[in-house]
Amino acid sequence: MRSAVKATLKPDLAVDRDWWRGAVIYQIYPRSYQDSNGDGIGDLRGIIGRLPYIAALGVDAIWISPFFKSPMKDFGYDVSDYCDVDPMFGTLADFDALTAEAHRLGLKVMIDEVLSHTADVHPWFRESRSSRTNPKSDWYVWADAKPDGTPPNNWLSIFGGSAWQWDTSRQQYYLHNFLAEQPDLNFHSRAVQDALLDVTRFWLERGVDGFRLDTINFYFHSQGLQDNPPLPPEQRNDQTAPSVNPYNYQDHLYDKSRPENLGFLERFRALLDEYPATAAVGEVGDSQRGLEVVAAYTAGSKRVHMCYSFDFLAPEKISAAKVRSVLEAFGRVASDGWSCWAFSNHDVMRTASRWAAGEADQTAYLKVISALLMSLRGSVCIYQGEELGLGEAELQFEDLQDPYGIRFWPEFKGRDGCRTPMVWIGDDSNGGFSTAKPWLPVPAKHLSLAVDVQQGDDSSLLEHYRRFLAFRRLHPALAKGEIEFIESQGDTVAFTRREGNEQIVCAFNLGSRPAEVNLGGRSLQPLPGHGFSGQTGAGSIHLGGYGAWFGRID
Repeated sequence: MRSAVKATLKPDLAVDRDWWRGAVIYQIYPRSYQDSNGDGIGDLRGIIGRLPYIAALGVDAIWISPFFKSPMKDFGYDVSDYCDVDPMFGTLADFDALTAEAHRLGLKVMIDEVLSHTADVHPWFRESRSSRTNPKSDWYVWADAKPDGTPPNNWLSIFGGSAWQWDTSRQQYYLHNFLAEQPDLNFHSRAVQDALLDVTRFWLERGVDGFRLDTINFYFHSQGLQDNPPLPPEQRNDQTAPSVNPYNYQDHLYDKSRPENLGFLERFRALLDEYPATAAVGEVGDSQRGLEVVAAYTAGSKRVHMCYSFDFLAPEKISAAKVRSVLEAFGRVASDGWSCWAFSNHDVMRTASRWAAGEADQTAYLKVISALLMSLRGSVCIYQGEELGLGEAELQFEDLQDPYGIRFWPEFKGRDGCRTPMVWIGDDSNGGFSTAKPWLPVPAKHLSLAVDVQQGDDSSLLEHYRRFLAFRRLHPALAKGEIEFIESQGDTVAFTRREGNEQIVCAFNLGSRPAEVNLGGRSLQPLPGHGFSGQTGAGSIHLGGYGAWFGRID
């Protein structure tokens, strides 16, 4: 393990050890944010140059998707060296400079830890596959074939086909929940856990403030290797995998979300607690028990700080009823837990295409649902470009880079459509992202939504994000407060947020037609500064189409 060098600047950790609770986290996909050296691929130096833009949005932290050394079969989620930067993104010195500049601007830095699996070229795997007796022989999940040569059980890969790959060196199968080039680590080995905690410490010593834990519920498997039972068709959904993927046909009882994971998460949290004001958010991919897993992983103060599931990342359109259902269900199963809500990320179709496409006024709709997201009890993740209203890019098959999309094309087109480069300059064919041909095309229709086109225009989505984040920062109840729903009908959703002596009523109309929320005679004092124009009168809130209203209870 390399020695770690602490970043030269750190934030004032005495300010708020609980900063993560209610934080707004801006996700950066580094390949697509800003290219600084003209090779068509974004990099760490590019991110440094754009940090003032992110700070001006008013978010609390950044989450940077993987930038570690990798053969890039899954674009960084196949790690070959956990403790170094891939040359396409820069150097460790560049990362230290990024961390220092982010801290100078008041931004926390979270990085993506991919602990469940490595690349197949990782030195650990090379040693593990070399024999059945080497020191790392049990660092990955190996199993003998059935007597007929078929895989050990029926487990499936999210990326298609069996989750088992035959290895001629050991004449055994190894487990891979994703690509065959991404073998799963064996968390039942204490040595594996220790090595991954050493990796975590390496980055903590460099000054990071936290981690996004990729596929956190995939760490452990059942050592009995039992077949997963079939899932009845009426119980299937496409929250975790697209509907065309037979992965959805199984009830994943034995290949993920195992109870043994809780012990490792407590070890992980104990390490983070050695570094005041650090935090972790886990990604939970479980279509049947997502909220229950989040509840278990965030219960108390000895596991991870927060998790997010796929309740609002699935294709199903958000609705007032679903918002209330999900939040109240989380409150029941995780009364002492904390969630991190997101409407988009680097793995799902962009919100403007997934939900807003059929709306009468797409910009107004995106404004109200983003305000709703930033008003829910929990922390918030905002994916780069959502603040511009970017839609899903329509790419040709020959432009695809994502192996997931290539495998299931055309019914599922993969994740490239949400990963195209950020657009900074409207009159540049590459959107100001790069002086060279970008690794993915920049859609022409994105250029009219570029940062320089929207900034300064009070009616734009970008300025709405800046305005609402500033409003949110003024009212701690919106970040850390309790939530209680108010009875409402149709497309309206309303609730109170309470923190200390502050109690705020929030009301939203997700539909295009005017609507009302009955307050039962309560008197409210409207709050300014959020950009919406709802009205109160005669004990009710009057909301225009895609409207919202915020006020204090007198």
